[in-house]
Amino acid sequence: MKRSEIRELAFKLIYSLEIQKSDNLEEQIELYVENNNIKNTDAIAYIKDCLHGINQHEEEIKKTIEGSLAADWKIERISKINLSLLKLAIYEIKYKNIPYKVEINEVVELAKTYGEDTSGKFINGALAKVVKEM
Repeated sequence: MKRSEIRELAFKLIYSLEIQKSDNLEEQIELYVENNNIKNTDAIAYIKDCLHGINQHEEEIKKTIEGSLAADWKIERISKINLSLLKLAIYEIKYKNIPYKVEINEVVELAKTYGEDTSGKFINGALAKVVKEM
C-alpha cells in the first residue's frame, strides 16, 4: 500500500471523527480498521500515529490553522473536509517532518477529490502561509 493511499485512509477517519466527535479514539480507530478491512500493519501504525498525534497537539494545530486564515475568517467557517485535511497536513509537516512540498501536493489532491471546487486552492494557500511562518 502506497503512502498516499494510507494518508487518504487517515484523512477519512479524521473527517469521520470531525463529524461524530467520539470520546474513545482508540475504539474508533479499531472500528475503522476493522470496517475497512485494513490488514497492512504499516498502514494501521501510520493511521494510529496520525490520529493520536493530531489529538495530542489539537490546540496547537487549531491555532496554526487560525493563523493561516484571512483576517475575516474563523475556523468554524471551514468545511469539515478542509479542516480534516489541514489538521493532517499540519501534523505531518510540523511534527513528523514530512517534506512540506510532498504533503501539500498530496493534501491538495485529496481536497480536489473530496472537497468543493475551491478546496484545493484554499488548502494550498493556508498551508503555504503555515510553511512560510515556520
